[in-house]
Amino acid sequence: MKKTMVAFMAILIKDVRNYYLKPPNISWGLIFPLSWALMQFSLSPSPPSVAEVLPGVMALSVLFGTTSMLAVALTFERRSRSFERLLTAPIGLTTMVWAKLSGAIIFGMVNAAWPVLLAASLGVDLSAVDWPLAFLGVLFIAVASSLLGLMVAVTAKEVFEAQTLSNLYRFPMIFLCGLFIPVQSLPWILQPLSYVLPITYGVDILRQGLLMDGMFETWASVTIGIGFIVILYALSMRGIKRRWLL
Repeated sequence: MKKTMVAFMAILIKDVRNYYLKPPNISWGLIFPLSWALMQFSLSPSPPSVAEVLPGVMALSVLFGTTSMLAVALTFERRSRSFERLLTAPIGLTTMVWAKLSGAIIFGMVNAAWPVLLAASLGVDLSAVDWPLAFLGVLFIAVASSLLGLMVAVTAKEVFEAQTLSNLYRFPMIFLCGLFIPVQSLPWILQPLSYVLPITYGVDILRQGLLMDGMFETWASVTIGIGFIVILYALSMRGIKRRWLL
């Protein structure tokens, strides 16, 4: 158990030093969500309040921060063949995978804090926020986003390929997962797509915590969200065993 924890922390600390604070992660996880929020205020004929866009900005920070870090970092390590040393190390595959995932999850959740601090500095009243529920929503988004990034890393062979594949699902999620546009307001033909995207349920929990406004009961969003996370993890591990261990 002790050796497992030492290996886990060593991988996590190495990722923090090598990847977390690199310019691409900062730009995608911090600057891009802020730019998107400013666009909402400047281009909308009836601009929303800061409180209304806060869940979307937080979710966007988590989504882009986690996937940018994990998918590109893993693909780069595989491309440079440094990842092979981890696979041959005397640690379990599950430990190695969760060490990688944990770094992305923590980074994404830290990203979610800056919109809250910014909103508080602008005088937004956050006294009615259900912080445990909001934290749960951020955690769900971070875990699901990290697993999506892992699935991209399993498939991609080059860094540019990982970036392209990540954008193929990240940008549609901005519109389909209720970040800024309620799912109920989407055309009926697009709404079924929203319900099969795992981020939708994390955003729903987050909106319940921040705005007391959600599509589903909390228990339903949590249950469905856990189901998606289990499926994504199983698919990721299946891909790792088929593509990386053979």
